[in-house]
Amino acid sequence: MTQESEPDAPADRADVERQIAQIRERVDALDAQLVALLNERATCAGAIGRLKHTLGLEVYQPDRETEVLNNVRAQNAGPLDADAITRVFERIIDEARRLERVKD
Repeated sequence: MTQESEPDAPADRADVERQIAQIRERVDALDAQLVALLNERATCAGAIGRLKHTLGLEVYQPDRETEVLNNVRAQNAGPLDADAITRVFERIIDEARRLERVKD
């Protein structure tokens, strides 16, 4: 099959490749923002962990984790579905809990 006979073939391959490169640049910028935000969140988790330690509180607080998951699912407008958002935040919470356990 030639490119002209394919219904979804791009008219200008170079233009499509430029668009891909532009979108990838945006993705890279978003990734940098996500890393910064995740590290800011991690700093908060560490501070919470130290405060919990001073009061003798448990690191694992299932009610709070449920609250966080409910909040992020409620804020989610897609295209990721609720299950995907839940999985991502469960991992974030796991890492935050690990940081909360550090008592230095």
